[in-house]
Amino acid sequence: MGKPGKQDWSVTSRQPALKGRVALVTGGNSGLGFEVACGLAARGARLLLPVRSAGRGEAALAALRARYPDAEAELLILDLASLNSVAACAADVASRVGALDLLVNNAGVMALSRRQETADGFEMQFGTNHLGHFALTTRLRPLLEAASGGGTVVTVASLAACKGAIQFDDLQSRRRYSPFGAYQQSKLSNLLFARELARRAGENGWNLHSRAAHPGWSSTSIIANGPASSLPGPVGKAEQVVGTAILRIMGQSAARGAEPLLYAALSPAARDGDYYGPQGAGERRGPPGPAHVPPAAQKISTATRLWDVSERLTGVAW
Repeated sequence: MGKPGKQDWSVTSRQPALKGRVALVTGGNSGLGFEVACGLAARGARLLLPVRSAGRGEAALAALRARYPDAEAELLILDLASLNSVAACAADVASRVGALDLLVNNAGVMALSRRQETADGFEMQFGTNHLGHFALTTRLRPLLEAASGGGTVVTVASLAACKGAIQFDDLQSRRRYSPFGAYQQSKLSNLLFARELARRAGENGWNLHSRAAHPGWSSTSIIANGPASSLPGPVGKAEQVVGTAILRIMGQSAARGAEPLLYAALSPAARDGDYYGPQGAGERRGPPGPAHVPPAAQKISTATRLWDVSERLTGVAW
């Protein structure tokens, strides 16, 4: 999206105009990702929407075009829990476009009640939320740098990052697994990656931009795909209903939760390396603006070490 300008910007406006620009949103078939996709479609962007399920992807495309009949969008296949799938998706993107103006690293899983592994043997949350997006961003770097003014990467973190810690001696939670502990680590990793990418881009002259954002407490399907996903029948259903109700009452809608992500991507006030979220109490809800960066995400030594480990684990390097 290039360097920030001086003009005012609001979530409800259709500025900046994105006709001719290409945006890729992971997890764009539901929740926050879908609302981000709608915000970009309203401005005329060409959308690439990687999905695991073609059926759900087609349903999302139909819903998107019901809102914006002229939306230019196409589906790709991506499973962030498989590095082979990440590589194949990046190659598919490169076969379709010559430049990528915006990458929103949004998809994720949350607080799985039992430890699971990705296709490559990583703990599912760390492997999907962080390593999958790290590998995808790395492989898409040539397309991001080919964009006019440099492509913008928005990586979605969470309030959970504030309580996270990077367990370098047990990144894959093999010795001890905590559903929310693993989630917090993955989201802190997202925030560290976004900030470190911005720092390295600035120091090395890479033609790209990197920001982070979080949605506050937003009512999406992440409860169903996380804590309630592996619990039996009625128990899982009850947790899903209660969790979703809490998010709805104390938080905000997916559309409002998507606003900080759009702000980070499009606002002239957004700066590389910065973090954006809701401005209400506890950053749980409200209009978008600057977010609190927890001390653990400010340590360059931690970010550098995580970057090096991520390159080694994924087999992709910058």
